[in-house]
Amino acid sequence: MRQALLIVDVQASFSPPEWLIQGIAAVAAGMPSVATVERHDEAATPFERQLGWKPGLSDESLVPADRVFVKHGYLPPAAMIDHLLGMQVERVLVCGLQADTCVLAAGFALFDAGLSPALLSWLTVGSSLDRSGELGVRLWRHHFGAVILGPDELLAG
Repeated sequence: MRQALLIVDVQASFSPPEWLIQGIAAVAAGMPSVATVERHDEAATPFERQLGWKPGLSDESLVPADRVFVKHGYLPPAAMIDHLLGMQVERVLVCGLQADTCVLAAGFALFDAGLSPALLSWLTVGSSLDRSGELGVRLWRHHFGAVILGPDELLAG
């Protein structure tokens, strides 16, 4: 099965744990990968005005990826979806930060584009609402079904 890895917002503004960075980097080394980074642009998304918080202006992905796409808001940019469609992948493995917000939003965009998203739950951390990521995993399973629980499952499937 032709697949790619999507790394969502593993950047300094969100203080990812080192184990997450290392684990995602290990998976990314073995397949095509793309990453998103959230950058602040108040004219595009009113984080500061509406939420009283804002991501960094120049964060970079802390995990090396074949392509990095900048986004302003929860959804991945259309250019990233187009890139993955152009790769003709059958499935996109998704991991990273904000399981119940940005990761879930990426799932919706991928699903709507026909890209069969699957969550790598052991490499996904939740938002400040639920840092464990369990809420995001439950929402993902409800909306998209495909949750991969650990590296053994990834190798088997």
